[in-house]
Amino acid sequence: MRPLGVVLAGGLATRMGGGDKALLPLGGRSLLAHALARLAPQVGAVALNANGDAARFASYGLPVLADTITGYPGPLAGVLAGLDWAASQDADAIVTVAADTPFFPADLVAQLVAQAQCQTYPLVLAATPRRADIETKSMTSGVIRHPTFGLWPVALRDDLRAALNAGLKKVVLWTDRHDGRLAVFPDQPIDPFFNVNTPEDLQMAEAMI
Repeated sequence: MRPLGVVLAGGLATRMGGGDKALLPLGGRSLLAHALARLAPQVGAVALNANGDAARFASYGLPVLADTITGYPGPLAGVLAGLDWAASQDADAIVTVAADTPFFPADLVAQLVAQAQCQTYPLVLAATPRRADIETKSMTSGVIRHPTFGLWPVALRDDLRAALNAGLKKVVLWTDRHDGRLAVFPDQPIDPFFNVNTPEDLQMAEAMI
């Protein structure tokens, strides 16, 4: 059975000035539409993690999953919401993607699943090669981890819930705790995990598309 897919759009978009960043237009359609077009063919079904009034996403025809942990603790809250939804669908795993990343790989799910072979629990994050001119706190072992893009096991959802309730926010602290692996993707000719955080990023994405 293919994993289910969850698009993470539950953040506050503070660097974009607030509002629904996922609904911003890019190349004639929304950022969310770009994410769905890439993710849907790779998974069994798709849901959207978003907070607030779900009716604003009604035209997309998706289940809308709100965070169950209050206070906007970060993307792990969206992962947990997705895992709870997947459990209700009798699924074993989900793959998450960020709504503001329109160019992520078309083989994302296949590569994540391939790296999970022989794991007790399928837990894999996407990564790209480290370059000397980039500084980021997500660097490790010569790669840059992209923690909103991952394969997550439903079997660990209660462990994740307990960690979030205890105050955990950093994704990689939890994945490292459970021997998470990495699937490394090429970052040329463009970085597939380029994400739109600012109005300037949106202009760059228009040029890239």
